[in-house]
Amino acid sequence: MKLTISDLNKTYKNGVKALNNINLEMGAGMFGLLGPNGAGKSSMMRTIATLQDPDSGSIQFNEIDVLNDNFGLRRVLGYLPQEFGVYPKVSAYVLLDYFASLKGVSGKKDRKKLVDYVLDITNLTPAADRAVSAYSGGMKQRFGIAQMLLNDPKLIIVDEPTAGLDPTERKRFLNVLREISLGNIVIFSTHIVEDVLELCTDMAIMNQGSILLRESPQNATKGLEGKVWTTKVAEATEELNQKYNIISSSYNPDNTLNIKVYGEQKPEGNFVAAKPNLEDVYFFHLNGLG
Repeated sequence: MKLTISDLNKTYKNGVKALNNINLEMGAGMFGLLGPNGAGKSSMMRTIATLQDPDSGSIQFNEIDVLNDNFGLRRVLGYLPQEFGVYPKVSAYVLLDYFASLKGVSGKKDRKKLVDYVLDITNLTPAADRAVSAYSGGMKQRFGIAQMLLNDPKLIIVDEPTAGLDPTERKRFLNVLREISLGNIVIFSTHIVEDVLELCTDMAIMNQGSILLRESPQNATKGLEGKVWTTKVAEATEELNQKYNIISSSYNPDNTLNIKVYGEQKPEGNFVAAKPNLEDVYFFHLNGLG
């Protein structure tokens, strides 16, 4: 199981360079694509999902030449965009049964078995007879996963799926993703560092259409070990920005700031060494400190 993206480029009519020579290879498991809004993540997801054409480059999934065989990929693709619509007042079970018939499952018994399975794996069986339009945000996302699984996809793309979910719904949704990633390739696009750390065995950081880092979440911090320092300051000033390579800052209850900075050596002042985490790696690359 392998997805290979080679020299992928896309510039929109307004001049925005959404994809800048993207090269990635990934195998079975959960791959995290981490970056801020506007980084180009959704553009890459839509391109892989054959919803838009790139200006140049190639995408290979196993034996499928994706850009020249859109329908070959779509037969094994599951795609969950950031937002999707549902029919009002129609239950999850009825909708899933309908979608299964559209995907070629003609036998009523076969459809029932399949619908029962996807409802179970997404923890929606108790709410199967409720209208999907009345679902909470997290339940709608899990319904999106359920309809996506009807064709037993091998390549699964989920774009910013946990944005706006409360902590309980987020946990439920991530557990579903973790389960369906076994034996499949799941590309998980997000700007939430914690989601990638919790779920993914491989990742890339993306910004302004380019890949800034490709590494496993577990190994990503190694390059910053012994080079991250922290101290408390009264307030953010331009002098601090000019003097230090600031990675990030966070407020304390007394409105003082904890700042983290990058340095090969311990900076002047009351700095102490800090153990780097994935969020430090993320902001280090976004701030152009690498």
